[in-house]
Amino acid sequence: MPTTTRVAKLDDIEPGTAKSFEVGRVRVCVVRIGDDVYAVNDRCSHEDYSLSDGEVWEDEREIECWKHGSTFSLETGEPQSLPATKPVPVYEARVEDGEIVVEVR
Repeated sequence: MPTTTRVAKLDDIEPGTAKSFEVGRVRVCVVRIGDDVYAVNDRCSHEDYSLSDGEVWEDEREIECWKHGSTFSLETGEPQSLPATKPVPVYEARVEDGEIVVEVR
């Protein structure tokens, strides 16, 4: 059963940054690029480190794991660089009335 949660106001996340939120039992990394928002699981698939602590690559629509440098597509969750070889889950994220809404299935 999907869990839908309003996690923050859009203005609470600076463009080009990420923040971590709990949606149900899942820790989600929410990334803002311009007025677009993306949501991926907040744990690197290579090792158990928070992706929301990493650098956002706006032009590439990727986030980099701060510990070992793997990057992940914010659109597909696929790793774009080693050492990660497994994707991270991607969740639906949208802005409704100025608030970020994330849906985890």
